[in-house]
Amino acid sequence: MSLLSHVVTRLMKFGLNHILCRVDAPDMDKIPPRGPLIIYSNHTGSIEVPMLYAQIYPRPVTGWAKIESWDNWFLHWIFNLWGAIPVRRGEADMAALRKALDALKKSYIFGIAPEGTRNKTGKLIHAHPGAVMLALMSGAPLLPVANWGGENFSPNLQKFKRTDFHIRVGEPFKIDTNGSRVTGDLRQEIVDEMMYRLAALLPEEYRGEYSNLEKATGKYFVNV
Repeated sequence: MSLLSHVVTRLMKFGLNHILCRVDAPDMDKIPPRGPLIIYSNHTGSIEVPMLYAQIYPRPVTGWAKIESWDNWFLHWIFNLWGAIPVRRGEADMAALRKALDALKKSYIFGIAPEGTRNKTGKLIHAHPGAVMLALMSGAPLLPVANWGGENFSPNLQKFKRTDFHIRVGEPFKIDTNGSRVTGDLRQEIVDEMMYRLAALLPEEYRGEYSNLEKATGKYFVNV
């Protein structure tokens, strides 16, 4: 991490933790201190990306961000500073996949939001299976990290109110397909199972499409 990135991240963490938000994150120590890791989370807005990045610091973190974000001068600057990987959504972006695999080989944490877009209400929406292929190709463990409260950040900011931001960390696991052929249907089934693990960390009113936790089987997962 460059000196500029270090300074920006420290200032951002101070601002988020002590000025803009009240952060409730009791189990961040469950995140392994070293080794490749794929953290997947729900995506309620723009605030959880810098929030989670700051809380995980000083571990090196990267992730995919839609290539259109680089059209915004500020996002262009901050994503380059943090080493985010631009990805072309809606197509098989092999360059973005290779960069993600390279980062994991270097023991980075790779952050991903399987929903693929902001859910805005805080309630989980349908997930996409990109994280499944990344986990299978890299062999890296997955870790669900849920957050809520960030959906209130923008309206609270307009009212000069602090936002209560909550983070909960689950247990790491790896995917084991038990020799099954990895089809599109199987990838979707696995990512849905992943989302049930994420939903279990959220209050019931935020579980959305993954509210029925009884559907979870965990049959493709091995705890690590």
